[in-house]
Amino acid sequence: MGAVKNLVKLLILVEVAVALAGPGVAALSMNYYGMNCPFAQYIVQSVVRDAVMDDPTLAAGLLRLHFHDCFVQGCDASVLLDSTPGSKAEKEAQANKSLRGFEVIDKIKDTLEAQCPGVVTCADILALAARDAVLMVGGPYYDVPQGRRDGRRSVDTDTLTALPSPFLNASALITLFGTHGFNVQDMVALSGGHTLGVAHCPAFTPRLKFEASTLDAGFASSLAATCSKGGDSATATFDRTSTAFDGVYFKELQQRRGLLSSDQTLYESPETQRLVNMFAMNQGYFFYAFTQGMGKMGQIDLKEGDRGEVRKSCRVVNKPSW
Repeated sequence: MGAVKNLVKLLILVEVAVALAGPGVAALSMNYYGMNCPFAQYIVQSVVRDAVMDDPTLAAGLLRLHFHDCFVQGCDASVLLDSTPGSKAEKEAQANKSLRGFEVIDKIKDTLEAQCPGVVTCADILALAARDAVLMVGGPYYDVPQGRRDGRRSVDTDTLTALPSPFLNASALITLFGTHGFNVQDMVALSGGHTLGVAHCPAFTPRLKFEASTLDAGFASSLAATCSKGGDSATATFDRTSTAFDGVYFKELQQRRGLLSSDQTLYESPETQRLVNMFAMNQGYFFYAFTQGMGKMGQIDLKEGDRGEVRKSCRVVNKPSW
């Protein structure tokens, strides 16, 4: 009986602490679903594991989904919403047309709704799935506190200035990331997420034309051949180990084999070159810095209370109850 009273007191203290924190501080918790959906993290991990084992390239897709979600209106799963009549959603924006992994998120959500309906948000699913995908392909584990709410707005034009262009230089990247509270090390480490995945030719063909002095000649020839043969739909990998999370991306930059302008600029700029060299030399430090950056990213502009909801489907907002 005494243990029950102590537990009740503890829960009351937690509620008071959350209330005192005020509306500007999100009540994220490592055990947010501990009472009402205790197996939530296991379910996310299980679905992601199966998906990535079947198709290792999905690791990049799931990581990118989380990034593109958080940088536009905060981590609120707005990137998952489908377009509605008269309104194009974020996923229809040019920068998001190559996003992948939506079906994995749908499967996670369906499984969670069957176990504990109306409890786990799509925003939390995105954050957890990105972490688990990185881990599945050799990257670091990091804690993901939960409690994000799902947003109700998703407009394609919101992405125009929010997402980093593949043509930005280091100074512009530092400024853009800085608006979200990231320091220079965070920005370079999060750029290291490009150790996974591919980019389509339109994202890097301007580099072939105008940046020969910072582009390995053999690499340039290979890229030119790829795009000449496959056109705009053709892709190239960011580094030689595109389905393994490692430090090879930074070693490629040192060899001037960065795929995008926004990749290679990290080595060419005095503001960031030291960090590129450090991460290339010490993968463990890159992993540490990456987890610090992901922790910050997962808490960008969180929705709270009436500003958010727990969607029943990640693709549509809930219908009003009145």
